[in-house]
Amino acid sequence: MEQATLIESLFEKADSYAKTNIDLFKLKAIDKSADVVSTILAKLAIIFVILLIFLLLNFGLSLWIGELLGKSYLGFLIVAAFYVLVALILYFKRYSILKTPVNDTIIFQMLIEKQI
Repeated sequence: MEQATLIESLFEKADSYAKTNIDLFKLKAIDKSADVVSTILAKLAIIFVILLIFLLLNFGLSLWIGELLGKSYLGFLIVAAFYVLVALILYFKRYSILKTPVNDTIIFQMLIEKQI
């Protein structure tokens, strides 16, 4: 009888241990996911601000080139042609210029251990 209660106690402890490990795994997964998402959102906010600045600089550049050429629309056409060229280069590079840094950031965030 005493051995049966010991075995029951052992099974209860093993069950409790397994449930605790599952909960710990879930919490670690949530923590990593939240960390990755928050890092990506923070970087997206910074990129958004940089893009707004870049857009305003492009408007200024287009107007300046247009003023130099005597017709404002020519400045916009020249800047647009430059970006078509950039888009073609990115297309033929198969996005490797953009994809690699994003992949590296996500992998780095998933692998780093938090210091408590």
